[in-house]
Formats: sequence, C-alpha cells, structure tokens
Amino acid sequence: MLKKFIFIVLLFLQSFNLKADEGMWLPMLLQTINADALYSKGLKIPIDSIYSVNKTSLKDAIVHFGGGCTGEIISNKGLLLTNHHCGYSQIQSHSTVEHDYLTNGFWAKNMSEELPCPGLTATFIIRIDDVTDAIINQVNGLKEDERNKKVKEISEQLIKKAIEGTHYSADIKPFYYGNKYFMIVTEIFKDVRMVGAPPSAIGKFGADADNWMWPRHTGDFAIFRIYADKNNQPAEYSKDNVPFIPRHSFPISIKGVKENDFTMVYGFPGRTQEYISKEAVRTIIENTDPNRIKLRDIRLKIMGEAMRNNDTIRLQYASKYANVENAYKKWQGEVLGLKRLNAIEKKADFETKFISWTKNVKDGQDYANAVIQLNELYQKIRPYSAALDYYAEGIKGIDLLNFAGNFTKLEKLCEKEPVDEKALSDAVDQLKKSANGFFKNYNAGIDKAIFEQLIQEYRNGTPNDLVADLSMIDKKFKGDYHKYTEYIFGKSHFSDLAKTEKFLSNFSAKKLKSLTNDPAYHLMNVCAVAYADKVSIPYKNLMNEIELLQRTYMKGQMEMANDEKQKIYPDANMTLRLAYGKVEGYEPRDGIVYKYYTTLTGVMEKYDSTNYDFNAPAKLLDLYRKKDFGEYGSNGNITPCFLASNHTTGGNSGSPVLNAYGQLIGTNFDRVWEGTMSDIMFDPERCRNITLDIRYTLFIIDKFAGARWLVDEMNIVK
Repeated sequence: MLKKFIFIVLLFLQSFNLKADEGMWLPMLLQTINADALYSKGLKIPIDSIYSVNKTSLKDAIVHFGGGCTGEIISNKGLLLTNHHCGYSQIQSHSTVEHDYLTNGFWAKNMSEELPCPGLTATFIIRIDDVTDAIINQVNGLKEDERNKKVKEISEQLIKKAIEGTHYSADIKPFYYGNKYFMIVTEIFKDVRMVGAPPSAIGKFGADADNWMWPRHTGDFAIFRIYADKNNQPAEYSKDNVPFIPRHSFPISIKGVKENDFTMVYGFPGRTQEYISKEAVRTIIENTDPNRIKLRDIRLKIMGEAMRNNDTIRLQYASKYANVENAYKKWQGEVLGLKRLNAIEKKADFETKFISWTKNVKDGQDYANAVIQLNELYQKIRPYSAALDYYAEGIKGIDLLNFAGNFTKLEKLCEKEPVDEKALSDAVDQLKKSANGFFKNYNAGIDKAIFEQLIQEYRNGTPNDLVADLSMIDKKFKGDYHKYTEYIFGKSHFSDLAKTEKFLSNFSAKKLKSLTNDPAYHLMNVCAVAYADKVSIPYKNLMNEIELLQRTYMKGQMEMANDEKQKIYPDANMTLRLAYGKVEGYEPRDGIVYKYYTTLTGVMEKYDSTNYDFNAPAKLLDLYRKKDFGEYGSNGNITPCFLASNHTTGGNSGSPVLNAYGQLIGTNFDRVWEGTMSDIMFDPERCRNITLDIRYTLFIIDKFAGARWLVDEMNIVK
C-alpha cells in the first residue's frame, strides 16, 4: 500500500499543469518534477546545477541566516549578503548613541575591523534525503501523540546514523502534513561577523509606511562574513579563525533586468497553509487576524510615539518595533486579499468538487469524512484560538510580564528537596546577565502604557470561561486600570534594573516568598496557569485531531491532483525551496498599473528631511544630482528595486534572486501588500515578490560607502 502511495505521489508530481508561477518546490525533486516547466520558462543551466550532492551546485552558496532568514555567498572569502532587516538586531546590538550604526551605517575598512556577532549562525545544506519509507510503515494507525513520539524516536536513530563521524547536524521534517518525510543534513558555522550595513535611511528607507508596499526604494541589505578554522570547518569565534572558502559563490550580473526575464528565488520560506479547509480560512479572516491586528496596533502606536520623540528610545525599540509591525501589516493585507479573492467561497467550491471526486475512489469515504470533520473542528476550536491570541499577543505582549516569567526557574529550584545550591546560584547568575540585556532595550514608561491597555483587552476579549481570574482589579482597584498598572510597576522587583539587581543580590531559597508575592510575577503566573489549564490542553487536543484529519485530507488532495494531471507542492516549513517566475508588474486595483521597477528618482520624490522614515543621506542626494552611478546605472538613473512573480513568504527574506544562468541579480526582501494572502491562496495577477536590484547594492557599497575592496572580492559579470 505504501509503495503504491509513493508511486502516486511521484506520478502526480511528474504530470503537471502549472498555474502561473505558484509553488515552492523541493530542489532535490526538480529534475523529476519541474524540468520541463523550468526550461519552458527560460532556465539556461542544467537542473543539477541548482541542486546536487555529487558536485558543486547553487545550493552550496545559500545559507539559512540566523534561523529565520536566507543569505547568499558572494565571494570566495565567505562574504555573505542578506537583508538589512535580517541583520537588524546585529546592527542594533553593535550600536550606541556614540556609534549609531543604525543611523549612520557601518563599513569595515578591512577584515580586522569586522565585528563578531555572538550567537549568529549560518547554515548550509549538505543534502536532503527521502526517509519516508523508514518512518511511515512504523507509525500507521497510531494515535497522534503516539505517532509523534514514534516519529521522533525513529528520526533520532536515522539522524545518529547519518551524521556519525562527521561535524554535520541533521533534522527530519514532515512534508505534505506527514505524508512524506525528508532528512536535511546541514553544516552550521558559528563565527559570523558584520562587515557592512547602509544607514537606515537607505536600508530601511520608507520604513513602516512602505513596508509590504510598492513602489519601493529600500536598499534592504547588509553584509556579513563567515569565518572557519584553519581546516575550513565550523568553529566558535576565535581571532585565529580565517575567512571561510565556500564550495560555491554566486557570480553577480550587472546587466540588469527587463520585463518577462526568467527569475528564480532560492531560500528558506517559513510557513504556508495552501491546503486547509474553508472553515480554517474563515477563522483566519474573521477571528485570528483581526484579534492580532487589534492587539499589535495598541503596542505600535505607543512605541511609535515614544520613538519619534526620543533618540535613545528609538535605538532601544527599533528592532522590537520592526518585529511587531512586520506581521501586523502583513495580516491586514492578508485579510483584504482573501476577501477580495472570495477565498471562503473558493474553498467551499473546491470541497464540493473534492467530495464528488471521493465517491469514485478507494478510501474516498475517509477523504470525504476528513474534510467534513475538519470544518466542524475549526468551528469548535475558535474560542480556544481567541484565548490563545489574547494570551500570546496580550499578556505576552507586555515586556514586564515576559521578563518576570523568566524567574519561574528560581521557584522550581527552591521547591526541590534538598535545594541544589549550586544550580540555584548558577540560575541567579544567569538571570543577572539576562537582566542587563533586557533593561538595555527597555523603557518602563512605554511598557506601563502598553500594560494598561493590553490587560483590559485580555480581560474583555478572552472568552469568559477561559480567561484568568483578575477580579482583584475590580475588588481592590474598583476597575481603575491606571491605578492597577501603577501598583504592579511600583511594587514589582522586575520593573527596573536596580530593583532586579537588589532582589537577585541576596536571593536564596528562604526568600522564595519575595518572588511568589511579587505582583508582576504573580500576575504572569496566574495568566500562564489559566492558559495552561483552560486553553492549552483542549486546544492541543483539538489540533491533534485537526492534524490527523488534515493528513488524510492532504493525501486525498494529492490523489485528486494526480487524477487531474496537476501537481501540488508541499507547504513551506523553513526548508530549502526553489520558486520561479518572471520579472513583471501588476495591477493592484482598478485603474492603477504598477511597472516592474523603480528608480532613484523615486527616492528624491519621497525624500522629506523632517520625516525619519523618508529622510535620505546627503551623499546619496549628491550622487543622484551628479548622476554618479558608476557602472551600475543605466539611462541616467539607477534601479533600487524590481518586481517578479516568484512565490515567496517569510523566511525568503535575504534569498538570492537569480537569472536564467544562476547569476545573482538581486536580493528578495518583501512581497506586495495586495499579495500577502499567498500563504493561503496564491493570486497570479497580484502576488509579486519585491527584489533589491544587485546593481543598487553594489552602487551603495562602492560609490556611497567607498567600500570598493568588497566589490573587488566579488565575481562581477558585465
């Protein structure tokens, strides 16, 4: 039965009618699945030049950057290109008021000036192996919890065998909701140093106003370098380490792009949900996204106002604000896009067709029951989903409560008999270090304002039977949230560094009550316990049922696709994927047509020296006036950004955008707002990825920053 199913998977993947440029494809299956489509679109290199385990290929120049973005190798000395927003926290960590690299940029003049970035990693893919056969036969028929445990057990055995005697790491991930499994063998480098970053007025030009938007003029890039030991293998930071010599680095084309040119995006897309049921989509449109948008809007307004009025706060909260704002704006576009596409109705139509198809196939009743039961479960889970949103975005959106929650480890250690004094002392020391990091980027006034509003939202928005008991606000403070906020922050040990240090300086098991009686710690604990007892367990149980049914529904969709000579790609799960499309503009609304590129003239049009988001460096303005674009411009201007129809999502930030010859033509950094629903439903008419043109990157490095030594490292194809 398993062999027959795998045969069906391969068969439907081979017989395919590609809808526009939708898809995030597994690179090791390109030869079998996508070869004809790739060549018909314009690919000019052999498929095994994209992915191979037997020879150097494009995959060897791609890294998973810091676990959340993508980066690409652009020199034979380990030079790494990614997005400014991917390296933002590293730039921020090196910034001070005296050395404000966020505002002024940073450019090492030589390798000795490159800055270490503790904790930052760059991960290469060595190979991807299909291990479905080794897992599926042993887990069929098991309950979901038992199945997950068994998959973990088998995976650990397979991984141990695969990496034995090597310095590699490995992970096994499910695809198609657990209908397939692949093992990803990796090489992780831990000495990554910051080499260069433009000022935020270039790297973040347009900031929040332009985020997810087109036309775009953002120079969203940063340069790092990977270092290795003398044997060219991964090593912890050491001054004796040397620049890594990569298996492959991308040649860089400065020919430029034109409309309808073939493009590829090669990277690590994060998460998509293309195959969920209509009630799952309804939950996103009508419940989950609106809840999260409302709660993040509160935080953003409070942080934004404070940042505009104080440079120190702007530096402290820059990365935090960007992280909160990114998903907030994406969810807004997602809801609008799904509504415009009539996504719920389209899903319903598909399900009607699907159920009709199931009547004539083996296991058809199981497939039909799966989609029917999925829709019922998504209606049942909505109250718990709302409670999760208000806890995750409300309670956990308050910095003080998150920080206080870190001290639960002390309570657990103190409750053990006998108390392990060394472990307790180590935990205290660790908390002392983390306190310094936390308060470096913390402002109690901002957090108070956020606290006062989010606590109210949490109580009002969480279903009554699932909310924590915070009746003391009514009893002791007569419903006055301002007084309650002042009480929490005034009495807590954890609202400023001095009080936290004093609390930790003489902490012992005998002083446990001073922790458990702390109002912020107590509040966090009450909310966490309520969430664990009332929400987490039933939510998890329902999600286990959903996961099991989704696996069956997915299997049915795969078989139906095969019957109709279609193919469907697995949802993104932060694994290496290839998307392909072409350079093209789009029509966002009736009567509006966007061309596929922008020019530096657009920066001048948006430029406003009184607006932080649209200010521009004087040197950039001067270069524009002089038309001093070097070899990177054309027709008296230069192109910061261009559009293409590659299917991307979060995680693709920093991904190389390649031409038909596998040469680097840009760096992916965003999607258009009208296309953000592509994680759930792709629209070929409006889904576009936004690319930073590599010529603009080189122009900034060379002409603006004067860092020609970096360009000289690269292989420039003219």
